[in-house]
Amino acid sequence: MKKFFLMAVLTCLLLLTSTVVFAAPGDVSLKVGARGDDVQVLQRLLTEAGFYNGAIDGIFGNGTFRAVMDFQISNGLTVDGIAGRETFAYLNRGDSNSSRYSRSLVMKASAYSAYDPGNSSYTARGNLLRRGLVAVDPNVIPLGTRLYIPGYGYAIADDTGGAIRGNVIDLAFDSHAEAIQFGRQQVTVYILE
Repeated sequence: MKKFFLMAVLTCLLLLTSTVVFAAPGDVSLKVGARGDDVQVLQRLLTEAGFYNGAIDGIFGNGTFRAVMDFQISNGLTVDGIAGRETFAYLNRGDSNSSRYSRSLVMKASAYSAYDPGNSSYTARGNLLRRGLVAVDPNVIPLGTRLYIPGYGYAIADDTGGAIRGNVIDLAFDSHAEAIQFGRQQVTVYILE
C-alpha cells in the first residue's frame, strides 16, 4: 500500500510540474498543403489585411499562397509564399489594420466575370479572374492597390478595361449570374493604406 501511495504522489508531482506548450501561429511555417486551425488564423489575418478573399477553410491552397506572396511583396518581406515567423509578425502588427484608408472615391460600378462573352479569364496583372479582383483606370487607382467596397468586400486593383476611364470600376464575380445580379451601381471605394 505504501508503494502505491508513493507512486501516486510522484505521479501527481510530475503532472503538476510539467507544462504543456502550445505552438502559436508563426512558430511553425505554413506552406502549400498545410491544413488546420493555424491556416484558418492565417487566412483570417490575410482577409483583414485585404489580401485574401477566399474561403476561410483551413486549407493552404493556391489562393492562400498567392495572398501570402502579395502580402510579402507589399511589406518588403522575403517573397517565398511561406507564412513563417516574420510574415505572422507583420500580419499581427497594429498598424496593418485594414480599416485604415487613405481616401475614398464615389465610383460608378459595373460587374463582370470570366464567363462573360469577350472577356479573358486573366487580369491585366496575369491572375485568374475571380471575385476580389477589380478593373480600374490606373490613372485613378494604381494596379496592385488594396481596396474595400461596402457590399462587395476587400479587393485588389488587378485589371484594366477599354471602358474603364475615370471614376469607374468593374467588380469581378465568380459567375456570370452573380455579375448580372449586381448590375450597375454607385459605390464608395475605400483605398486602404
